Amino acid sequence: MTEVQAIEWTGRKLRLLDQTKLPVETAVFEAGQYRDVVRAVKDMRVRGAPALGVVAAYGVAMAARDIPRDERSSFLTRLEEAGREIESARPTAVNMTWAVRRLLDLAEAESDVSAVPGRLLDEARAMQEEDEEVNRRIGGFGSEIVPDGGGVLTHCNTGALATAGYGTALGVIRAGWEKGKRFQVFHTETRPFLQGARLTAWELVQLGIPSTLIVDSSAGVLLNQGEVSCVVVGADRIAANGDVANKVGTYTLAVLSKENGVPFYVAAPTSTVDLSLPSGAEIPIEERRAEEVTSFGGVRTAPEGIGVRNPSFDVTPHRYVGGIITEVGILKEPYTESLARAVTGPRGDER
Repeated sequence: MTEVQAIEWTGRKLRLLDQTKLPVETAVFEAGQYRDVVRAVKDMRVRGAPALGVVAAYGVAMAARDIPRDERSSFLTRLEEAGREIESARPTAVNMTWAVRRLLDLAEAESDVSAVPGRLLDEARAMQEEDEEVNRRIGGFGSEIVPDGGGVLTHCNTGALATAGYGTALGVIRAGWEKGKRFQVFHTETRPFLQGARLTAWELVQLGIPSTLIVDSSAGVLLNQGEVSCVVVGADRIAANGDVANKVGTYTLAVLSKENGVPFYVAAPTSTVDLSLPSGAEIPIEERRAEEVTSFGGVRTAPEGIGVRNPSFDVTPHRYVGGIITEVGILKEPYTESLARAVTGPRGDER
């Protein structure tokens, strides 16, 4: 299997595998300062909740390096402003806020302002390593739900490209395959940005796992005909009650899965859980540019003057979720209890 490395720190710059170019071209985007990170996130050169958390951490570290440190209060104020700019680049993905707050808290606790940039960079590197290890644990737990035979359906891209390494939902599929289970992988094209057709397909080819690409609207046919044994997707934010925000189209898959008696699972690290939100109704949903819908490959496919709605995410109510696969195990209903235990740990401290 070919390991995909989408995020690399060079010592001064952050090198990102440019996901807007795949699969036609393997290109690298270099971020030399935090505003380059903001631009890369907004342009979807890097995407996926865990990956966004890691690059947000590096962005804060770069901001700390570049902000003058002659006066502590002014430095921390400007660092806070940079952090808000970073975390607002993709408002639905809570991992960005989680990472930014983690680094800002560390900066606030450091009395020697000259030591802050080095401390934050060390923390960002640690978070990158931590994320890959977390994903491998998610894969280990999730491999138990992957069938030996039958079919597995996934949506969007949740592999190494969307994380620091290995992947979440795609990591579950990979872990099952590595354990010797053999099954048919189906993945949606994921309109309108085609993360499934461009990125998931590319990753599965790199991994040597046979798969079949389907258009989003054909998933119901496969579920109804019994070709899918389970569905596993990722998440960008999970509310305290287990409602899940993920790539738009996830809610449709969840409803279709329940209608056809197919188990529906979500794979995500506990850093994606937002206990401050009681339900998915409070999750902000990003609306993206109309051009993503009205054009394809730079060629207009819809008439001028047509109205467009382009929500990037939807919310799946927890009643459709058969289990949430995390690095601490597969969580079940009642999610208000299992998620709280998973996030706070046995001592009640936030992880």
